[in-house]
Parts: sequence; structure tokens; C-alpha cells
Amino acid sequence: MSSSNASPGGWENQPSGKKPKRTGARRLIPSWRAVLGAFLLVVLACAGAFIIGYQLVDIPKANAGAVAQSNVYLYSDGTQLVRDGAVNRENVGLDQVSEVAQHATLAAEDRNFYHESAVSPKAMLRAGWNTVTGKGKQSGSTITQQYVKNYYLNQEQTAVRKAKEFFIAIKLDREKTKEEILEGYLNTSYYGRNAYGIQAAAQAYFGKDADELDAAEGAYLATLLNAPSEYDIVAHPQNKAKAEARWDYVLDGMVKEGWLSEGERAGLQFPKPHKAKAATGMSGQRGYLLEAVKDYLYEAKILDEETLRSGGYRITTTIDRKKEKAFVKAAEEQLLDKLKPKVRKADKYVRVGGASIDPDTGKVVAMYGGVDFTKQFVNNATRSDYQVGSTFKPFIFASAVQNDSTTQSGRRITPYTVYDGRNKREVIGPDGPTGYAPANEDDVSYGSITATNAMDKSVNSVYAQMAQDVGPGKVNDTVRALGMPEKVKLVTSPAMALGTMTASPLDMAQAYATLANHGRYVPYTMVVKITKNGQDVQLPTRRPTQAVHREAADTTTSILRSVVRGGTATAAQAAGRPAAGKTGTAEEDKAAWFAGYTPDLATVVAVMGQDSQTGAQKKLYGTTGLARVNGGGYPTQIWAQYTADALKGKPAKNFKLRLEPGAQAPPTTTAPPTTTAPPTITAPPTITAPPESSEPPGTEEPPTSEEPSEPGGPTSPGEDGGTDDGGLPIGGLDGDPGGGDDFP
Repeated sequence: MSSSNASPGGWENQPSGKKPKRTGARRLIPSWRAVLGAFLLVVLACAGAFIIGYQLVDIPKANAGAVAQSNVYLYSDGTQLVRDGAVNRENVGLDQVSEVAQHATLAAEDRNFYHESAVSPKAMLRAGWNTVTGKGKQSGSTITQQYVKNYYLNQEQTAVRKAKEFFIAIKLDREKTKEEILEGYLNTSYYGRNAYGIQAAAQAYFGKDADELDAAEGAYLATLLNAPSEYDIVAHPQNKAKAEARWDYVLDGMVKEGWLSEGERAGLQFPKPHKAKAATGMSGQRGYLLEAVKDYLYEAKILDEETLRSGGYRITTTIDRKKEKAFVKAAEEQLLDKLKPKVRKADKYVRVGGASIDPDTGKVVAMYGGVDFTKQFVNNATRSDYQVGSTFKPFIFASAVQNDSTTQSGRRITPYTVYDGRNKREVIGPDGPTGYAPANEDDVSYGSITATNAMDKSVNSVYAQMAQDVGPGKVNDTVRALGMPEKVKLVTSPAMALGTMTASPLDMAQAYATLANHGRYVPYTMVVKITKNGQDVQLPTRRPTQAVHREAADTTTSILRSVVRGGTATAAQAAGRPAAGKTGTAEEDKAAWFAGYTPDLATVVAVMGQDSQTGAQKKLYGTTGLARVNGGGYPTQIWAQYTADALKGKPAKNFKLRLEPGAQAPPTTTAPPTTTAPPTITAPPTITAPPESSEPPGTEEPPTSEEPSEPGGPTSPGEDGGTDDGGLPIGGLDGDPGGGDDFP
């Protein structure tokens, strides 16, 4: 066949030795030559950058910042609160650190230290990927890199600093032995408690030198490197489980690397660190306030721990100096001065904690952490390991109004909804009895009782049933909306009414401040300004939100006013101002609470029992010679004196409340017939036992035209819906708080 019959565009028509041109989509695919060329170009560029960087970056002199500057903390009026930053460090040789403590550090931070290079590109890429994909911020740095950062550079999170760290680490690895680098790292690392270096840490936590550390103690100190403030279980006992998990990780790593036998590992127990010994400058409340402000800075992600340690910051706090003094004075005069620990054993266990917030701005204006930071290291204002008792009950009622909830028979829940308040009355659910029958305090049985009167007397059977009526899930949603942080674990059953949840006075003050602010949640803050070298540090924007509608918050306030007027918190009247609040007592009287507020100040006070030697929670029976300590006693008395002094000279404000429909007092009518309580149950004076009824146990009484107006309930509505507070002028209903404000 002649060539003239070949198909057009075939090989026969192409110039000799040339491939056909790429057509169509094939033109978009790079050839192997192009790919190889690009790859070689990238390799050459990286190699060139590496050579240039290696030549340009020298090992600098030791960073003067390795000795941290002081940070100055100020009261809200600009006067000095405390100066922090004096470095506690004692350098030691590697031979002065026990071998197991060295291995524990390597197991925690860099298990390949002795047989890999100074940098680990694989670890850096993995850390970067985990950070980008939301698996948590990770450094990916070897021990050599961390030492370079601590000793030669600074804590800035910048690409330039990271690049310098990379090249210095490589050079350092060529010029120093692994032992010298590990020694430097152990002497420059921060372990919390102002302890820089493993020798200072060994003394701070275990009262011994670094060469005496055993495997369990060395693993605990290695655990602290990951989160020094968080894993100090003396300062934060609620974080013990997290610290133990990290401790287990370290020890398991030692076994994996052959530094510890499985038998030795099995015989180790989690060590018990000594109580912290605070510097004398931290005495009184200063140490508590300093630690609380630091924790706030970390949690709010304003400054991280390493950055703050670099020093040079001037931090103006929200703490009002006069209010702080008033809190200390109230705690001392109302309770602490009455303790005689040498005479009464129970008096040895008494701890007081409290926090006070301006509801409108969210500023923490005062805090009481304990008798003295140098004597009691744990901050009782921020610890969250004690049950809150009946101070939880108002959240159930607020949620009922917020969700338009009804009883099991379909009656809307208001302050005047009548419940059965018998002792150990079984909670009834949609499908019948639930099997849960909580006891009332002192096993007292109440008859037909309104929600308001049940709040006055902390009737567990009523509020457990109400929690079931509303739905525990909805109640918890309300609690979160009011400002309870996620770290606080909530109860998901009607048992929540007994306050088995554990939270700190600061956590509770946040939630009660939202109720005081007509349901408007303003995230609390402890700082108003931060500067370094004359430059302002940007603070996060705090955006208020309407947590619950105003009627829900204000109606809850109305029944908490009743608790102060004639319920368990009448001692709060000594504040001399319109007040609302709730008392609470933890199981076995290990803690007593009062959470209360005026229109312009929300404060929570807790009295707790704890053995200072073992850390175990203790019952408060017999304290100051009393048979019991409950929320209506010392906590309320401290609250009242503090509130009176804190607001001295400031005009008293009325509560201006907008109540839900049906929240006003019903007209006075003839009381329904009553019967005598069963002989096995003693009814308290002035409380009549419920009439016999054919209704199944656990249901509330049906509505009746003869339903009485219970004493101690919300007062009749004042002008424009505002309630009258103790005869003080109301001046009409104020408008809804302005929305959309930003609080720095």
C-alpha cells in the first residue's frame, strides 16, 4: 500500500523522529520530564534555603529572658495588688538528677532523644497536621528544640522564631553532647509553683533533691511539663484524673523503651505532692487572686502560660480593693474569729470561699479564697469539688418558666403551682413511678405546698418532681445558658434537685449574676487592661446574650425574694437592701452555701469542710459548737455583712421584675379542709398535712377554687408589672437591657 493511503495525522505524516503533539485534555497533564524538573527545582531551593539559613543563624548567647521579668498585677483602681515573677531556680548537673527522673522526662517529651537528630521533621509535620485538623495544638518539638526555645530564644509563636529554633538546634546538636543538652533542658523547664528546673521542682513538690526522686515522683514531674498549672493536683484537685492519665502515659512509655520493668511499673502508686509553700508576698488573699487571674488569662486564651512567664506585663484586674477588704472582714467576723481548732476538732476543717460579680458588666469585683494563701494553698473560690446543694433548685424553676413547662396533669408551673411535699414521695414520670423517692431535709413531710413555699423550705420532693416535669435535659440546657462552664459535669436525672452537682463559688456566681441581670448572660472577666512595654494587649470581646427570657429570670427572682423574706435565708435581710437568694447544704453537711444577689451585686459564699493534711472532705457537724452548719447560717451571714459593706454609700436599688402570667399572688380565699398527718410523720409547725386523696402518689393536687394564697410568695405586681420590694418606691418597669453591647 502506498504512503498516500495513510490516515491523516498518523505517524506516516509526522516528521521523522518526532512525537505527535499532545491534544485535548492530554495537554493539561504535565509530562514526566516537567514533574521531575519541578521536583528537582524544589529540592534545590530547599537545599539552598537550608544552607543559607544554617550559615546565617548562629548560636546566640543565653537569653536574658531565661530569668523572667516580673509581672505587675493591679487592683481596679490602679493600686498594686501583687508583683509576680521572681524566679526560683537551682541548676544541677545531670549526675544530680536520678536516672529514673531523666528517663521519665524522655518518656514524656522525646523518647527518641538519644538516637535521633535534634529536629524531627516527621513530628513537626504530624503536629502541624493535628493542629490544622482540630486534634489539638501540638509543638512537634524535640527536647533539643525546647531547650533552644527556653535558653536562647523566647516564647513567641512566630515563623521566624521557629526557623531560628530549627537551625540553632541542628548546630547545637553538633557542638554539644546529648547529656549536656538534656541537662540544660532539665534546668530551664518550668514545672509550676514558680519552680524553674527539676531541682527546684523536686523541692517544691516533694521536699527532696532531684537525685532522690523515684520513678513515680519523676513521672509526676514529667507530667507537669505538659501543663504545669493544670496538673498540680494540690491547687486543682478536680484535675487529678487528668494528671493520673498523663502519669500513666509517662510510665507506660518508660516500660516500652525498656527503662522500667513491667513488675516495677505495676508496683507504683500515684505520688502525693506536698502542699505548696507560697512566697511571703503571696500572703493573705493576694496569692489566691493572682492564681485566679492567671487561670482566667489561660482559659480565655488571652496569654498562655509560657508567654506570661516571659514577664513584663502590667495587668489591671477587675478586683475592687474596698470590696475585697469587705469580703475578708465579713468572713473573719462572722465565722473565722469564732473558730477554736484547739478546743473543737471540727473547727480545724473549716474553709470559706466566695466570689462576687457585677451582673451588669460581668466583672469579678471581689473573691475570698481562704484564710491565707501561704497556709491554705487551694483557692476555695475557684475549686469545684463540693456539691452545691439546694442552690441548684432555682435553675429548675427558671427552666420551667423558660420552657413553659407543665406538671404531669397539665398545669402550668408558676410560683403558685401546688405540689405534694411529702417526705420520700416517689417522683412520677410520663410512664408512671420512676423508683426515685428523695428525702426532705430532716425527713420532714410537707403537705400541699406551692413552688414558692417549697423553695423557701428547700423541699427536695417538690423540686425533684419539678425537674422531672420540665425534663432534666432542658434544665441542663438552661444551666449552661446561664453561664455554667462545660467543665462542670451536670446531673441528668431528677436527683439534680438535691444539688449533687459540684461547682465552684465563682461558677455559681456567674449563673446567679445572669438571673440578677434579667436573664442576660455576660461572661465574667477578671481583667480590664493589659500592657507590655507600653503597648496594649488585645482582650477578647465578650458578647452578652439573652440566656433565658426576662420573665423566666425575673419570676425566679421573685420566689428567691421570698426565701430572703421568710424562708431559710432571712439572715440576708441584714444587708439592708432588697435581696434574693437561695441556701444550700451538701450531702452529709460537708458544705453549706448561700447564693444571693441585689440588683447590682451577685455573690456566692460557701463554707466547706476539709482535712488540711489528707485533703479529704469533712462533715461540718459541731463547727463552732453548733450541731449543724447550714446555708442559712454562716454563709448567709457572711454574705449579708459583705454586701452591706460592699455597697455602703450606694443608693439601694429595687428589683424591677417582669413576671410570667400566673406569677402574681392569687386572691385570698378560704383554705381547703385539712387532715392530721399520719402518726409516723411529724409535720412542722404551721404546716398542715395534705388531705387524703384518691390521686396516685406523686401527683400534685388539681386546681381548685379554694387553693390558698401561701404566705411568703411573690408580692402583688407593682407599677407596670414591677414588684414592690419592701415598700420602697418602684418607679415603673425598666426596659429590657440593651442588646448587642460588647464588653472588653
